[in-house]
Amino acid sequence: MDPLATDFVPIGGILSGSHNNKAVKIRGWVHRSRTSGGLAFVVVRDSTGVLQCAVKKDAVGEEAFKEASEAYLESTIMLEGTVKEDKRAPGGYELAAEKVKLVWKGEPFPIAKDQSVEFLLDTRHLWLRSQKLTNVMKARHYIVKYLREFFDEKEGFFELAPPIITGAACEGGSTLFEIDYFGIRAYLTQSSQLYAEVFTTALEKVYVLAPSFRAEPSRTVRHLCEYWHLEPEMAFYDQRMNMDLQERMLVHVCQRMASNHADLLSALGRDPDELKKVKGHFKRMAYQDAVELAAKRGANIKMGQDIGADEEALLTKGEDQPVFITNFPKDIKAFYMREDPGFPGTVLNADCLAPAHGEIIGGSERIWELPELLQRMKEQDLNPKDYGWYIDLRRYGSYPHSGFGLGIERLVKWVLNLDHIRDAIPFPRTMNRVYP
Repeated sequence: MDPLATDFVPIGGILSGSHNNKAVKIRGWVHRSRTSGGLAFVVVRDSTGVLQCAVKKDAVGEEAFKEASEAYLESTIMLEGTVKEDKRAPGGYELAAEKVKLVWKGEPFPIAKDQSVEFLLDTRHLWLRSQKLTNVMKARHYIVKYLREFFDEKEGFFELAPPIITGAACEGGSTLFEIDYFGIRAYLTQSSQLYAEVFTTALEKVYVLAPSFRAEPSRTVRHLCEYWHLEPEMAFYDQRMNMDLQERMLVHVCQRMASNHADLLSALGRDPDELKKVKGHFKRMAYQDAVELAAKRGANIKMGQDIGADEEALLTKGEDQPVFITNFPKDIKAFYMREDPGFPGTVLNADCLAPAHGEIIGGSERIWELPELLQRMKEQDLNPKDYGWYIDLRRYGSYPHSGFGLGIERLVKWVLNLDHIRDAIPFPRTMNRVYP
């Protein structure tokens, strides 16, 4: 058997029942194995599933049986045989092997049961092969696919590519990763929003899907120093239209995941029926009302303070769908958020809170009038020279516009109901981890 041949059958096809009583070839990696006398049960995995293979010494010969029974976990293997339905086997089917070829035995796999979290993070490059993380990465792929599907096919957006290296802050200087850019001080981007705004003048509705970087010394279950950021910006959108778009987006993703990937969700312990409840008409609550409600439910928060994880948990308690919190105080929000003319001192913004997981989206109307932008920058001690090109957007052809930022990992964490955000990305970067 040639491992590069094209006649191998994906294990998922066998588990679907389409190859019962047929001769097939499979290739993959040893997931589990046990041997008793002249019979070895080798469970093989590929990207589509896992399949139990019964390897009898009398059927495959002494040498092949020795290879199968002595293979380490994660050894690369090929088998040929007949598929048999067997309710006792994982997935309900078993391969009765007739030929076995060990492509690469390798060395004993270093990961066993009951390893510490830190050890599994140190060996992340190997632990990504686990069934849980394999399924998480599949689900992440589908979630991103449905986000792009929503913006490309349903809403008529254009995707653009922003710079990762920037010359100024977007979300405050305290969380910037500074770099030496040929003798000039530069930074890894905190957000692509300001650049996305540039393209709304030409393309009107655009989005970015790119990494963002925050030097936050946070040890929480929902913070990363490097994460993937979906940032749409829309010309001629107000705050209501902005929230309506976010709502449609989340409904689309949740319904598509629940309808198309129920088995994958169930394998990860997420009830698809819970996602089916995300149908729209999310609650919308002003910041002042949210603070009062959180305090009533036991939070230690006062007006003027930002809403944190504890308050978010209280505000979404018992909710099946996300909740919007609007009109935060101007003093605690970013310089580009437009003040609400109807409620001075607050901005036209909204945080979208997912039940039990907290904020997943932050959005706002952007300041579009030059005097207001310059005044806000002055209030926040920002140097206009650092934002000359951004200010130009208000000088030439300015217009009302809005946008938002969605953390992909936070969305994945909520959709899959993961305990920690580090499992929503292949190689998590936190304040104490940059390896592997």
